[in-house]
Amino acid sequence: MYRAAMEELFKWKEKKDPKPLVIRGARQVGKTWLMKEFGATAYKNCVYISFDNNRRMRALFSADMEVSRLVTGIELYAGHKIDPANTLIIFDEVQEVPQALASLKYFNEDAPQYQILCAGSLLGVALHRGTSFPVGKVAFLDLYPLSFAEFMRAMGKASFVSLLEQGDFAMATTFRQEYIDLLKQYYYVGGMPEAVFSFTRNRDFNEAKEIQQRILTAYEQDFSKHAPKEIVPRIRMLWNSIPSQLARENKKFIYGLVKEGARAREYEYALMWLADCGLVHKVHRATAPHLPLKAHEDAKAFKLFAVDVGLLSCMTRLRQDVLLDGNDLFKEFKGALTEQYVLQQLKTLRGIEAFYWTNDRGTAEVDFLLDTGNKVIPLEVKAEINLQSKSLKAFAEKYKPALSVRSSMSDYKHEGWLLNLPLYAMGSASWMENSPLCRFTATKIT
Repeated sequence: MYRAAMEELFKWKEKKDPKPLVIRGARQVGKTWLMKEFGATAYKNCVYISFDNNRRMRALFSADMEVSRLVTGIELYAGHKIDPANTLIIFDEVQEVPQALASLKYFNEDAPQYQILCAGSLLGVALHRGTSFPVGKVAFLDLYPLSFAEFMRAMGKASFVSLLEQGDFAMATTFRQEYIDLLKQYYYVGGMPEAVFSFTRNRDFNEAKEIQQRILTAYEQDFSKHAPKEIVPRIRMLWNSIPSQLARENKKFIYGLVKEGARAREYEYALMWLADCGLVHKVHRATAPHLPLKAHEDAKAFKLFAVDVGLLSCMTRLRQDVLLDGNDLFKEFKGALTEQYVLQQLKTLRGIEAFYWTNDRGTAEVDFLLDTGNKVIPLEVKAEINLQSKSLKAFAEKYKPALSVRSSMSDYKHEGWLLNLPLYAMGSASWMENSPLCRFTATKIT
């Protein structure tokens, strides 16, 4: 299965004495597979260590951090000598042994010749517990569920992806129905690797849904197993409220939908816990469309999205027959799935930070504001072919951005101030890279 992150790992490998690389992402987005596949593809040898219930490794890292001693212990564990130039060392579930995470500092400073990949599904949670972290001594790579482009590749449609990457929207429009059919499938199946792999083999929506349900159940079990007992009920209520939050026309997160009378301070820790696990994405309101948008962030107003559109479909009990009945899918939940899909694709565009905008009276809203580093791009999302864009037009008239974007099921069209971008092309950076009005520099590994 093709993952774009593999290309980033090869770039990391080519650096001189690369810093240990920490891969962040929610459980079951494919971190372990990615690390093992990279090790098997790019190195002669690979040493894989999972710290989950690994007493020997816990004991090894509980003593001093002298790197030669650690390497000797790892060699004994692996059963062979480690050649730094030809061996990848993988630390998985590294949050289970905080000393192993802290050791990355000493590997970077005292033995930079060793190439180390790390991952941990609950790494963010561990860090908030006060785990010692080697700031400045590691690099990061965020891994998300498969993007729509990766889904199309998995479905054997790499040539369709190439058209979008090349910016050949005229040719892509010729095959618009094929793109739309694939997009509908992606809305239902989503990007969790196990669900995608199953669907590519059997084309069985029910089987994909069963896998999604198992993943959701595993997430619920994580709540009970890893979160403080006193906040587990709040985590569950908050997590289960996401579909109803996104089903509203105004998708600003409302604590009252979690529980009647609920207040922000009661759920702050639960929300942070879900975000640290990578299970939710917060998109804050920007009070003004000026760079950097982070400086204009409204900390109290945000939208909350799930990690994956397929999981959201499963949580909302979307039926397969809805998927097959024309455009009914795009009418369900008032565009909830469409905004979830768009946010998920934006997450894969490195160097882009997403916000949203409303005026002070709340009478106009732009679904997303994109901070590219040198431009602010307003983006309006339409679930169907309805091209009325009153809020976007009002925003453009007031702030005069260089480029405004409306994403819908309509075909690609550039009309001066407005770019109509098909939803199926949202994950391709070509629409920004090829526009003379907008340039951005993608930041890959940080």
